[in-house]
Amino acid sequence: MDIDWEPPLPAGYNDLNRTFIQNFMAQGTLTFTEGRRLLADLKSKTTFEPVDPNTITLEQFTDAVRTAREAIEPLDYDIRYMRDQVRNERVWVFYNTQSDPASQMATVHTAEEVAYIKRLLDAMFETYNTPRMEVMAVDEGQALKVSRPARQSMANGHLNGVDGEDVEGSQAAATRGLKHSEVLALLSSLVAEGWLEKSRDGFYSLSTRSLVELWSWLVATYNDEEEDWQHIKFCEACKEIVTHGQRCTNVDCIIRLHDGCGEGFWRTRPDKKCPKCQTDWDGNHFVGERAVTSRSAFQRSRGGGGRRGRRSEVAEDAAEDEAED
Repeated sequence: MDIDWEPPLPAGYNDLNRTFIQNFMAQGTLTFTEGRRLLADLKSKTTFEPVDPNTITLEQFTDAVRTAREAIEPLDYDIRYMRDQVRNERVWVFYNTQSDPASQMATVHTAEEVAYIKRLLDAMFETYNTPRMEVMAVDEGQALKVSRPARQSMANGHLNGVDGEDVEGSQAAATRGLKHSEVLALLSSLVAEGWLEKSRDGFYSLSTRSLVELWSWLVATYNDEEEDWQHIKFCEACKEIVTHGQRCTNVDCIIRLHDGCGEGFWRTRPDKKCPKCQTDWDGNHFVGERAVTSRSAFQRSRGGGGRRGRRSEVAEDAAEDEAED
């Protein structure tokens, strides 16, 4: 390869575009509110005149994103947006299209931490994600339960890349595990880095950024094409991954909806019945942590002392009850 090679740049590409990309890449994600503040700041420095962020339109922001995408595409980067499932706002994510999750994690975390993260994902998408109860989140107690690998998996700790390569050193790391204090520190770090989100009820789940970056890996790792029910599910309206939303009242049905997609979806239909099985859709059957927090036992546990431990027990008991059904 010619060492002087430079990627082709879009027409009109300038210093503002270059600085926009640098800031976007450093932050990893941008909402429209954050994006217009960034553009206003960059324009102010270019024109030496203050620019009100409120004067930056969505069209101007998306134009900047479009130009950035054209510039970074030859370098195996891309930008795409997904709606935040809780806040219902669009989030644009700057991500590497070629790097698998194991490689990304290994750049900033130890082999022991990478092995733990895989166990945490297994807990989210396998242990606490069943046909009858799709939580796809863990509380602190559940996160601590996987601080060390189960005995039967010690010999094959398997955080593999999308092409099947084992992360160097991960097998040895998988047998050691982490101390509880190390797990808590790592969880805080993953929240700060934008990989995880922590809710007010203390549940950890994948962030919008993670869902965009790990999309293909999650589907390849946890879904089985031969099964009707899949661990990774998609919204009937927008076709994006659902880890927080609503599900059909019929537990055997596979239809899911984001909360933010529901109003527009039902407006186009003659009745509020599941489009697959025709069961009445009551909006009270949930995907995500609300599968636990909407239960009366969890609501009662919110009061009184020793709340965190009791609520973790309720979450664990709910999952076990569903598994026995």
